[in-house]
Amino acid sequence: MIVIDEDKIFDTIKKYNPASIALNAPDGLIHKMQILAKHIMDKFDIPTYIIMDTTWGSCDLNTTSAKILSADLLFNIGHTINTDEPYKNVMMINAFDDITFDEVATKCIKLLKNKTVSLSTNSQHLHQLNTVKKIFNDNGIVVKIGSGKGQLNDGQVFGCEFYPNTEIKNQVNVNVFLGQSNFHAIGIALSTGKPTYVLDPYFNEITEITEEAKKIQKKAILAVYKASMVMNFGIIIGLKDGQISKNTALKFKRELEKKGKSVQLFALTNITNERLKNIYDVDAFIQVACPRISMDNHFDKPVLSTPQGHALLKILSNQNIDEYLQLPHWL
Repeated sequence: MIVIDEDKIFDTIKKYNPASIALNAPDGLIHKMQILAKHIMDKFDIPTYIIMDTTWGSCDLNTTSAKILSADLLFNIGHTINTDEPYKNVMMINAFDDITFDEVATKCIKLLKNKTVSLSTNSQHLHQLNTVKKIFNDNGIVVKIGSGKGQLNDGQVFGCEFYPNTEIKNQVNVNVFLGQSNFHAIGIALSTGKPTYVLDPYFNEITEITEEAKKIQKKAILAVYKASMVMNFGIIIGLKDGQISKNTALKFKRELEKKGKSVQLFALTNITNERLKNIYDVDAFIQVACPRISMDNHFDKPVLSTPQGHALLKILSNQNIDEYLQLPHWL
């Protein structure tokens, strides 16, 4: 069951005394948001708005929506970062999953015996890292938990940031991810080039996602080579809070034009295949909003992420692109 840190929300409201607030969370927490909003309004008698637009993390906070609502504080719930202070009137609130990994961790001991393991997870299971580490250590498995960097805590990963894993990749044999998110685990596999296992505590299953990651990698490389053969490019700047990488977009524009390519600039909040179908005379895109948009979705034309865009420039300069995704941060 997901447990939200309501005490932190209440303490923050008492400290800052906002006239109104907004809540935003992943879709799976909407019902809990309704309950939480009622608690806040009953306790503090202030308008509490539930923003129903999706939020994918600290790069997608819906602060514009909060401003439109004139909310003094926005609580983004379920995306933990390593600070307790509000950022631009946004407070990140923990939502921990209270399920344990004891059974599934014990189940995979034989598989990991005599290996050195990089252990990581997303925000919901951070509090379980040391428990699983002890289970592994007690059974002869060496465990390393990489240090956090930027917004990440030790052992924590985002969908596009993998500092704890990449910093120790040469010290370990395999990666182990705690949780049900193949999304995060595939990123770990691609950024480290190491075999990666997912420990699912709900179904007590151990899944290796290395081959799935390789398929995504092949698809990503194919898109880069397809893009290298076209003349007309579109560079897409994301319009979500943490995705407005305008300088990166303009750099890609300059570099492609040096190679004789034609480039147009576009800006989108939600980058989808359907939206891009409205654009004519463009044969390939580079989007600098979120790298996972390119890697995890279907597009009729090549839509490259930032790392793929850098790989494209290398191909156009006859350079090698091996291990181009083995980066701690894909932006």
